[in-house]
Amino acid sequence: MDVIELLPRLRLLRFPVGQAYLWRDGDESTLIDAGPAGSAARIAARVPGRLRRIVLTHFHEDHVGGAGELAAMTGAEVLAHRLDAPAVRGEVPGPPPVFEDWERPLHAEALRHLPQGGFTRPSEVTELRDGDQLDFGGGARVLHVPGHTPGSVALHLAEHGVLFTGDSVAASPVDGKVMPGVFNVDRAQMLYSFAQLAAVGASVTCCGHGGPIMGPWSPPIVSAATPTPPPPSLS
Repeated sequence: MDVIELLPRLRLLRFPVGQAYLWRDGDESTLIDAGPAGSAARIAARVPGRLRRIVLTHFHEDHVGGAGELAAMTGAEVLAHRLDAPAVRGEVPGPPPVFEDWERPLHAEALRHLPQGGFTRPSEVTELRDGDQLDFGGGARVLHVPGHTPGSVALHLAEHGVLFTGDSVAASPVDGKVMPGVFNVDRAQMLYSFAQLAAVGASVTCCGHGGPIMGPWSPPIVSAATPTPPPPSLS
């Protein structure tokens, strides 16, 4: 796991597939996403102060795999949108992506780098709704951005100009170019959410894959019928 400081209160935690973010408020920290299974001990070792909460942007295993174990270790509250929460808890299988042809080999490669088998599920998940306000970063607003999954969420820290997008937005690790996320249950819906997130005008956009986007950005002109160029990697 690589740890990169983005702002004095914000760190990026990067895994072989995907990433998470740590936000610090005094002696309390908030984790946005929890990495794949087996990540909990490494994350816990890098948390400044008490880990108060783990906010999951969606149910995919590279984002929730470490959440149950980490919550058991630290007592942190786990939060997810109400539409993804049953999949996070393991009560139902999450709906599978509708793959474009070029996404299939990319998905297979990602699975090759993820731990195999099951993982510890959070025993409790606090369910979120669009517009909820969370008590960190001066007030973090929950934005429901469906399309990647039914219950995908973003978090906007307006006081700091920081936006956490989950997998609704990605950035190329080669040139930082902004692109829609991949492996979506509803690509047309995700593209609408993607445009809504661009309109936020954040100073720092923290994606689920790829480096941070510094400054406002505009979505490329794409449609549900136009294939999105694949990113060169998922990290």
